[in-house]
Amino acid sequence: MKSFPDEVEINARGGAGGAGCVSFQRAAFKPRGRPDGGDGGSGGDVVLEASQALRTLSHFRRRRLFQAPSGKPGQKSDRHGRSGSLLIVSVPLGTRVYDSDTGELLGDLLISGERLILAKGGRGGKGNSHFTSSRLRSPRFAQPGEKGGERRVRLELHILADVGLIGQPNAGKSTLLRAFTASKARVAAFPFTTLSPQLGVLFKEDQEPLILAEVPGLIPGAHRGKGLGHRFLRHLKRTRLLVHLIDLSQVDPDQPLAPLEKLEKEFRAFDPNLLYKPRLIALNKIDLLPPDFPRQQVIKAYEDAGWRVLAVSAQAGQGLDALVEAIWEEFHRHAHDLGAATIPE
Repeated sequence: MKSFPDEVEINARGGAGGAGCVSFQRAAFKPRGRPDGGDGGSGGDVVLEASQALRTLSHFRRRRLFQAPSGKPGQKSDRHGRSGSLLIVSVPLGTRVYDSDTGELLGDLLISGERLILAKGGRGGKGNSHFTSSRLRSPRFAQPGEKGGERRVRLELHILADVGLIGQPNAGKSTLLRAFTASKARVAAFPFTTLSPQLGVLFKEDQEPLILAEVPGLIPGAHRGKGLGHRFLRHLKRTRLLVHLIDLSQVDPDQPLAPLEKLEKEFRAFDPNLLYKPRLIALNKIDLLPPDFPRQQVIKAYEDAGWRVLAVSAQAGQGLDALVEAIWEEFHRHAHDLGAATIPE
């Protein structure tokens, strides 16, 4: 299985500084011209820049080394060499940057246009005009340019979304996302259809659109990397509201809260703060229930536990209007606790 491009290591190397120039002024009637070697230009920096146009780190699969241009050497007549240009490397909003050797968090790029210098360019060398003195009138040497800085970093993407769709494999998350948005998420009747977070946009008249993220199926042991692993759990940290989708056709009426308890166990093991995020319960696949299934009994069990619960069928479209309204209501009801409602400009 190919890994989802939400984590990657890259090498950044600043450009080398240009060498200083050794030169002497030559002009008629001045047989002993002064030193006039110019300084070399500085090397370019490697800079990360957050871009709203990107959603994953997939573009780093083809390139892992980023080398900024070097500075040009100095020239005669005290002319400085041209500095190397910045090498700007675009990353999605929500990218965290760690030093691969030390594990230090170097930056967290959340706002479009925000920048982080990964590797500084080397300084240009001084030309021989800098080294004249009363004792040394004709220096025949100059400084070489400095090497650029180099750093290996790990980029880790934490998706910025307003609403996260969570649940066990085959709970119907992809179908629900497609029903809500224009997403082309894969849908099939086997577990782990979704191998990476999928994004969609939920629109409502006179409202700012909401970004929806479907997080791949969570199974017991996910916090330890089992199944699709804890790497997807981290995407929930910045999700504003969670919609927990439960396959009602697989619920044991004698233990109706078991699916919720399994998920919360993973939350508690991975990051207990996830337990305090606003959450809705959506009991899915009501169209597949046998006539004698005690649906109201299961709904009441969740309500008695303090949850707002809705019964829906993502496939048949039943109850989806009510679920959309509930998502908007819960999102805005908790807006003061959630911070910015959408991905920042």
